[in-house]
Amino acid sequence: MLDPRTHAVRGDLADVRLAEQVFAPHYAAPILTVARQAASIFADRNRTAPLAELAEGDRFEVLELAGDHAWGRAPERDVVGYVDRAALDASA
Repeated sequence: MLDPRTHAVRGDLADVRLAEQVFAPHYAAPILTVARQAASIFADRNRTAPLAELAEGDRFEVLELAGDHAWGRAPERDVVGYVDRAALDASA
């Protein structure tokens, strides 16, 4: 079983790089972005439980954009979560 805190997998979506390890109804290829400002990474989309901090210039692999947040993985922090979309570079 993959740990959803460190592997980008939810009940409805998973990182395509995990397709041979886990079943999900949908897979997404990560879009590499860079934090243009410091931002918190949260455990849920309500952004109530911070897990870690992205520093300016840190990479963030976006797997889903919805509203004002992005869901994905921060490879330098080895954490999966939600980030304020405005904190990421223009490609997000």
